[in-house]
Amino acid sequence: MSFHCRRGKAYLFNRSVNISMGPLEERLMLSGMHTVADIFCCFCGQNVGWKYESAHEKAQKYKEGKFVLERGRIVDEIDLSTEVYIDTRSDTDDS
Repeated sequence: MSFHCRRGKAYLFNRSVNISMGPLEERLMLSGMHTVADIFCCFCGQNVGWKYESAHEKAQKYKEGKFVLERGRIVDEIDLSTEVYIDTRSDTDDS
């Protein structure tokens, strides 16, 4: 089964990492009404797709809890040494 969005090809996943989620909203998709949340890259903040929270139509229930990543919004590779600063210091003060 292939997935498409307004911007082209998309992929359905059971899990996704390095993302944050926006608020839930009702959205009319090509396949009907769904409750979804946009998902964003933790590194750059770019909207990369959405998560299906619930489907209103019985035939679409298999999507619930799954993530859609839009191919056009996914970068094949980045150089983390120049693109992102990750603070690895502990939040606790040992002094």
